[in-house]
Amino acid sequence: MTADRLQLAVIIGSVRAGRIAPAVAGWFGTQLDQHDEFSPDVIDLAGLSLPDCLDGTGDAAVFAKRLEAADGVVILTPEYNHGYPGALKTAIDTAREEWQAKPVGFVSYGGIAGGLRAVEQLRLVFAELHAVTVRQVVSLHWVHDMFEGNGMLTDHRAPAAAHKMLEQLAWWARALRNARAEEAYDA
Repeated sequence: MTADRLQLAVIIGSVRAGRIAPAVAGWFGTQLDQHDEFSPDVIDLAGLSLPDCLDGTGDAAVFAKRLEAADGVVILTPEYNHGYPGALKTAIDTAREEWQAKPVGFVSYGGIAGGLRAVEQLRLVFAELHAVTVRQVVSLHWVHDMFEGNGMLTDHRAPAAAHKMLEQLAWWARALRNARAEEAYDA
């Protein structure tokens, strides 16, 4: 790993039993493999115990340190009841300064809307945290019908969307990493 590589936190936002998140994350990992400018750190919220009290202890401190090390973030989120998962909101709220002046991209999934309603709500949250969300989104509609038995995604448009989102994310991550190195961000 060279110093020029971008540290990318990939947050898996679903913690439900029987979730399709591991399949989505596996597919997204194959897309990341085609972009050697990133060094991914996959953070599966199902493997963390984040306290609802947001006191910064235990796994919350570990989560915050991993975010702090990141140059950018990709959120993998389902859409539940026209919104994003509560566990994801808890994770987002366990950190504050660690989000500031960093770009955030989205891979959303769900039914007919493909998770886009969750993404639009998350954009508001990240604006409040002084993070920059990239315009391009990877949206997987009817996600349960999109994976073959071997884990391959059948949506032929998704790789192009992932490529464009990662290009935008890389640009913002480099620009903001350089800006933070030059001058501390003052929220």
